[in-house]
Amino acid sequence: MGQVIDKTFNGLKVPEGEIIKFQNGRPVTPSKPIIPFIEGDGIGRDIWKASQKVFDAAVKKCYGDKRAISWFEVYAGEKAFNETKDWLPKDTLDALKEFGVGIKGPLTTPVGGGIRSLNVTLRQVFDLYACVRPVRYFQGVPSPVVAPEKLDVVIFRENTEDVYAGIEYPAGSPEAKKLIETIEAVSPDKKIRPDSGIGIKPISKTGSQRLVRRAVQYAIEHNKPSVTLMHKGNIMKFTEGAFRDWGYQIAEEEFAQKTISEEKLWADHDGKTPAGKVLIKDRIADSMFQQILTRPDEYSVIATTNLNGDYLSDACAAQVGGLGIAPGANIGDDCAIFEATHGTAPKYADKDVINPGSVILSGAMMFEYLGWQEVADAIYSAFAKTIQQKKVTYDLERLMSGATKVKTSEFADHIIANMG
Repeated sequence: MGQVIDKTFNGLKVPEGEIIKFQNGRPVTPSKPIIPFIEGDGIGRDIWKASQKVFDAAVKKCYGDKRAISWFEVYAGEKAFNETKDWLPKDTLDALKEFGVGIKGPLTTPVGGGIRSLNVTLRQVFDLYACVRPVRYFQGVPSPVVAPEKLDVVIFRENTEDVYAGIEYPAGSPEAKKLIETIEAVSPDKKIRPDSGIGIKPISKTGSQRLVRRAVQYAIEHNKPSVTLMHKGNIMKFTEGAFRDWGYQIAEEEFAQKTISEEKLWADHDGKTPAGKVLIKDRIADSMFQQILTRPDEYSVIATTNLNGDYLSDACAAQVGGLGIAPGANIGDDCAIFEATHGTAPKYADKDVINPGSVILSGAMMFEYLGWQEVADAIYSAFAKTIQQKKVTYDLERLMSGATKVKTSEFADHIIANMG
C-alpha cells in the first residue's frame, strides 16, 4: 500500500503512493512510486495515452498487484499556459523535485516573450547533466543504411555546458568590441575581424568528469565493451581537448581496475582487450560521424559534449528509423526526466495516427533506471514483435512492404497483446 500525501500541485491532489528517494545518485524505488507525467503538447495527448496503457500493462504482467505506478499529472507547455497562464509553473517544478523521477511528451517552445526552451529550462533547474540516448535497431524498421542492425549505442551527452550555456554578443556591440580588444591585448597573435559576433562556450572539468563517470559506470554495469570520448580537441584544445583529457583522467583514477585506455591496450596487450575490462578510447568528432556509419559495431557507449551529442544522437537515430522510435532521458544525481525526443507536430494532434514509440521506449528506459528490468524487457520484446508483425503507424507503414497501418491507440494495443 502507498502512503497518503496531503499535497496539491497546480490544484491537483497527489494520488496515494510513495516517494522515490535517492542514494549516491541512484533511485531507491518503492513498490508504488508516485511518478509525475507531462502529457505534452500537440501529439503528446495521443502518444501519452497510448504509452501509459503499455506501461501499466507491462507492470501488471510482470508483478501482478505487488507493484504499480501511481501516475500524477503535472502541467507544462500549452496546457500549463491555458490552466495557469504560466508555461512552466512553479508547482510543476516543485512536484518534480518532490518525486524525483518524471516522464514527458514533447513540449512547444514558446515564441516571443515566453521561456526560450522548456526542455532546456528543466535540465538547468534540476541539473540534469546527462542526456542519455540509446539507439538500437528493431528488425523490420525501414532504414537508409545497409546494415542498421550493427548500430547499438548509448550516447551520454553533457547537458549543461558548451554553447547551450554560452555567452554571445552581436557584431558591432560595445560588449563584442570590448571582448575583441581584451582578447587581442592578452594574445596579440590573435586577430579578430571587428565586425564579428562573439560567442564563448564553457566546458568545465567538473561537468566533463561527472558525465564521463556516469557513462563509464553504465558501461561497466551493462557489460559494454567500450566508452568512446567524442570531441573536437584537435582544434579546441582547452575545451573539447580538455573534455577528452579529463575523461581519461576520471577513468584511470576511479575505475582503474575495470578500464583500460586505448594507448595501454596497444602498448601492453597487442590491441586485445583483457577480460573484464572496458576500453576507454577517443575519436575526433568528424571521424566519429564517419565511423558511426561505416563501422558502427565498434562503438557501444559514447560520451561527448553538448553540441556534439545533439548532432550525433539525431544522426544515429536516422540510421535505425528516425526520432519516432528514439527514446531519451535527462539524468542528474537526484532527479531524472524521461522524454520523447521529437517535436509536437500540432497538425497531427488528436488524430490518433502518430507513432508513440519514442515515449514508450523512454518509459522502458525509465523502468530500467528504477530497477524494474523485467518491465523494461517486456516492453522492448513486445515492441520489437509488433514491428516484426508489421502492425505499425503510418510513418512506418508507408515505408514497409506488406505492412498494416494502425492507429496510435491500436499500436499500443498490439504491443500489450504481444506481452503474452
